[in-house]
This record gives sequence, structure tokens and C-alpha cells, in this order.
Amino acid sequence: MDLFTHVLVAYLITYGLVGFHPSYLAAGALAGGLPDGDALFFPLARRFPILRHHGITHSLFGVTVLAGVGAVVAPYLAPGSVPVYFLVMEVAGLSHIAQDGFTHFSVPPLLPFSERPLQLDADRAINFGVMVVSVVAFYLLLGVERNHVAFVWYLLTLDVLAVAYAAYFALRLSIRAWLGRHLRSLGDFDHIAPTTNPFVWLLVSERVADGRERTTWARYVLGRGIVAGPFTVEALLVAPVPEGTPRDAAQALEWSLPLARRASRMLEMTYHFGEAHPEPQGGWTAVWYSLEFTMLGRSSAVRVTFPGGGGPPTVRSAFYRPRTQPV
Repeated sequence: MDLFTHVLVAYLITYGLVGFHPSYLAAGALAGGLPDGDALFFPLARRFPILRHHGITHSLFGVTVLAGVGAVVAPYLAPGSVPVYFLVMEVAGLSHIAQDGFTHFSVPPLLPFSERPLQLDADRAINFGVMVVSVVAFYLLLGVERNHVAFVWYLLTLDVLAVAYAAYFALRLSIRAWLGRHLRSLGDFDHIAPTTNPFVWLLVSERVADGRERTTWARYVLGRGIVAGPFTVEALLVAPVPEGTPRDAAQALEWSLPLARRASRMLEMTYHFGEAHPEPQGGWTAVWYSLEFTMLGRSSAVRVTFPGGGGPPTVRSAFYRPRTQPV
């Protein structure tokens, strides 16, 4: 989930807990976004992995520590009760963990005691549709309505937003649960990947054996079934150092997968798919893209180009639009 949605949902939950009390609402909204402050630890995360993004700040322990510190400090900044401050900041922090675990980007809620992840695969880690709604909602609440409309209309807007977000999360989770129960009847798939649209999902299988990785995916639309695919690609996870020019698409994929995985941590962490095509001037280009990390029709990907006259391949990471569209 994006930062705007984390803060807005925490604001709405705090409103549901304690009503319209600006000090508590501000504390809850702040606590809803604080776990993502771990981005500031990036320079230290390589040495201390527990400080990585979606690390200790996204755990019950981290949230509770932040809520405890906040509850002690907050009354010095704005009048209020320490227990109430702790309650709203704890619940807001837990809502952040729940929202991230709701997506395909896992969080470790039991750190530092366990690395066991929480990952429901019900939504994108960053859903741009939801983010736009959250930004517009902030503008509506803090710009258009605040001190410009009757207070009862402001409260009504909060109620409507709370119901809308609850309905959206329930819709996502119910469709995800239904697909999970019927996955085997749809084909040889073992994983469900969400897309931006709650009614469109990717069905994926990944098999690794004898040093080879085989990935199959299909696009599923609720009410229509599989509308594209299944598409399958297979390649070696560890290939010989490429020499010369691939003779065909299969060899281009074989040679490029290890290079692509080495070039992109995002590609290595997510389900991915590859395509290869010849270049007009000779040579081959293979593109491996993530099936799970996409935005605006493009995917986090690695393009590996093998020149026609031989020589070392060029490797470039970027967001590419796949020829076989996953979203």
C-alpha cells in the first residue's frame, strides 16, 4: 500500500475509535505512516538487515515501540491521555502491517523473534488506482471541505470513505479466497497474483528442477474465466557464460535469465516471465519482466541484448511494456 492510503486508513480507523478529536486523529494518521520511515535506514540496512524496508518497523514489536514512545511524547505537543494516544497509535500501526500483508509484498509481523511472513496476495503493493482515490480524498477532506462546509458534512464524508475502503478490502479478499478454493480447477497453477483491477488476476505456476525454471501464467477475469494464456517459458537458472550470438529465442532466454536475475533484485524476488525476439540488424534481445511489480501497463524488467556480431551482451534494467501484456 502507498503512504497516502496508509495515512488515510489510519485516520479513518482513529475516527472510528475515538470520534473527531484532532489531536488523536493526527497521532493516528502519523502512526499509520511511520513504519515506512524505515526507508531512511537504507544506508544501514545492508549491514543490519533487520532495518530493511518491511523489516522491524513492520512488526508487532516495532509498532508497539513506536506507539509507546509516541504516547509519552504526544501529550507534551497536544493535550490528551497517554493510554488513548497509545491505543490509537498502536491500532494505526497495526493497520499499516495488515495493509502491507494484504498485498503481494510480505511483511514479518513477528520480528525480531521470527521471519515468518504475512502475505495474502489480495492487492498490489502499490495500487495506483487506490493511491489516486486516497490523494483525492485528502484534498477533499483537508482542502475542499475543511472549514468550508457544515461539520456534519465533513463527518459524513469520513463515514462514506470508511465504508468505501472497508468494502474495497472485503471485495479483494473475498475474490482472492474464492480463487484460492477453485485454483486447481482452472489448470496447473499454484499461485495467484493480483493486478490493479480487483476483477482481473494472474494465475501462475513456477517449477524449479534440475537447475531449470519453468513459469506458466494466464490472465483470469472474474465472470469470464481465463481470457489470455496459459503462456509458458523455461530456462536455466545458471547458464554458461554466453559466447557469440544465440541461434534462436530459446537459447536467448537460456543465456539471459541468469544475467537478468543478477541485475534486478525485484525480478529475482517476484514471479517473472521472459520473451525473446530477433533484432533487425542481427542478434537477439530477451526481456525478463516481473509479473507482480507493474504499473501503468509496464513491468519492472531487465532487457538483455546479444549483438549480431558476437561480443558481450548489454544488460539494462527499466520498466518495459511486455508484448504479452500481464496487466
